[in-house]
Amino acid sequence: MSITSNMKINSDRLWDSLMQMAKIGPGVAGGNNRQTLTDDDAKGRALFQQWCDEAGCTMGIDEMGTMFARREGTDPDALPVYVGSHLDTQPTGGKYDGVLGVLGGLEIVRQLNDLNIKTKHPIVVTNWTNEEGTRFAPAMVASGVFAGVHKLDWAYDRKDAEGLKLGDELKRIGYCGEEKVGARKMHAFFELHIEQGPILEKEGKDIGVVTHGQGLNWLQVTLTGRESHTGSTPMPMRVNAGLGMARITELVNDIALSHAPNAVGAVGHCDVYPNSRNIIPGKVVFTIDFRHPQKEIIEQMEKQLREGAQTIVDTIGLGMEIEQVSGFDPVEFDKDCVSAVRRAAERLGYSHRDLVSGAGHDACWINRVAPTAMVMCPCVDGLSHNEAEEISPEWASASVNVLFHAVVETAQIVE
Repeated sequence: MSITSNMKINSDRLWDSLMQMAKIGPGVAGGNNRQTLTDDDAKGRALFQQWCDEAGCTMGIDEMGTMFARREGTDPDALPVYVGSHLDTQPTGGKYDGVLGVLGGLEIVRQLNDLNIKTKHPIVVTNWTNEEGTRFAPAMVASGVFAGVHKLDWAYDRKDAEGLKLGDELKRIGYCGEEKVGARKMHAFFELHIEQGPILEKEGKDIGVVTHGQGLNWLQVTLTGRESHTGSTPMPMRVNAGLGMARITELVNDIALSHAPNAVGAVGHCDVYPNSRNIIPGKVVFTIDFRHPQKEIIEQMEKQLREGAQTIVDTIGLGMEIEQVSGFDPVEFDKDCVSAVRRAAERLGYSHRDLVSGAGHDACWINRVAPTAMVMCPCVDGLSHNEAEEISPEWASASVNVLFHAVVETAQIVE
């Protein structure tokens, strides 16, 4: 028996699950604030576990708190097909970022149960801990530990703004499991996510078939000048660190534009010292985010940044330090898994196009240890990490149907 185009998920049940989860950790403007390892995260996890129990899954939890809900296959020796994303949100996050991928995976299990379909390979629905990284930096910590990118003790020592440690908070909410991180072996991993960009909606495409993930380079720049009074210091005598940051910000924009169309770059976080309205800044610390699907282009952008910034600070008379604070290489997803996603979209008659993911996802780390692919769902105006984030029930249904077909085809239906 093979999967056919008339096999689809229960769209109403999927949407109802999304809306039920959105009630936990409500934001102030219609979205969600369910940051990782908070009490609301614990409530979201408990609801997910309840639903998984009701679907007949067995739950495993590893030392990073990642949840693995398993639906058994017929072959005890067959490696599982994993599917999932994350339930944690930004402080002003939306209802779908990450959540669609987790609850879409749950809907696959529910619908297989309804259709009484068995698969050779087990299917495991996954909720990765601390994907967002907004409370405990960096992002994608649990999947990073799973893939061997980060050490467990290092992850446990990550601190939030109040000085609380990730490991301690994991224990506090009761989700520090005993299973060794990374001990699981995967036949494949599929992640569904909203696009977080405008391309699919703008082009009227139902599905994004993600072939690559952009590499990322985060640089922290510290400029030192001289604090002095804004009213009494002549313009030619100023050593203005804020001016240096402004000119480097423009340089970052120009560098990204010079590597169009796939390069992006921006200055995000910044701290200005002493941050007083009548004192010329004597020090600024800011971050630069460069991304591109080719590693050599990212390296070239950093080289241009360092050379151009040095010219700027020499002209003003500033001191400068540049430190790489995070980054990962571009990702090429597994061709067979990508083909399964593409076949699913074609079998179901959905319009689709290939995409490069501009954001980091758990799939980017898992791709290091297992065949991996991603499905993208359109979102209104490409807006994400915002309480106004929105998708339609039809988009959600289409993307989970594609996920359903790709996962079940890979898990192999048994007569």
